[in-house]
Amino acid sequence: MIRSEKKLNDIALLLNKGDETAIIAAIELLREEEPFEGIIGLLADYYDRNSNRAIARAIENLMNDIKNPSLQPEIINEIKKERKSSTKSMLVSSCWQSGLDYSAFLIDFAGIFLDNDYSVGIECLTVIEEASATISSGKKTEIINMIDNHPFSPNDEKSSLAGELKSILEK
Repeated sequence: MIRSEKKLNDIALLLNKGDETAIIAAIELLREEEPFEGIIGLLADYYDRNSNRAIARAIENLMNDIKNPSLQPEIINEIKKERKSSTKSMLVSSCWQSGLDYSAFLIDFAGIFLDNDYSVGIECLTVIEEASATISSGKKTEIINMIDNHPFSPNDEKSSLAGELKSILEK
């Protein structure tokens, strides 16, 4: 991953202009370039405050196609930020859709699972399930303990989802 303040500033200026055609074209071009530091946060921020469905879809497609493992820490950091649930769901979904190995971040995903709503939880469950066959029993136990120690309310719809996650990890 490269660091390019100029590219980041150019994209930020373009996003602020609001020209749908130019924004979508720029996002499509990003799919062909080497990723640069800060682009995930910039696009996630825009997705969070944008209501244009065509632009949102372009951002989703870009995120789903990320194949560069050097962007994983930035993606995780962006998921942990205060954002709309739909933005967090999109970011977590992009993790399992990318095909990258996120097993090094499963404790993070367990925390995100516990701290967010049902829709984000489903996406986190999917990421954890995808990597469950390759993670150590110690890491599985750590995640199970996190779930067991989380105070779910009796009416919490995530309680059954947490039970399913535990079942996956106990296999």
